[in-house]
Amino acid sequence: MTYFEQEDILHLTISDEPEVNSTELSPNITAELNEKGELIGLEIMKASNFIRDSILESAQLKLLQLQ
Repeated sequence: MTYFEQEDILHLTISDEPEVNSTELSPNITAELNEKGELIGLEIMKASNFIRDSILESAQLKLLQLQ
């Protein structure tokens, strides 16, 4: 996992294989694929917002389940 602070990009590496293709999963998330079409990495742009929103959403769901 590598975070590029100035660009606010989080890169998750699953494999060191070369990237042959990529697919946009959402406006700020790109899946990186090898020659077989297998997932080898993820790139999350605006990572700080993504992580903050994910944590808030998860916490809100847990709080709702407790009520």
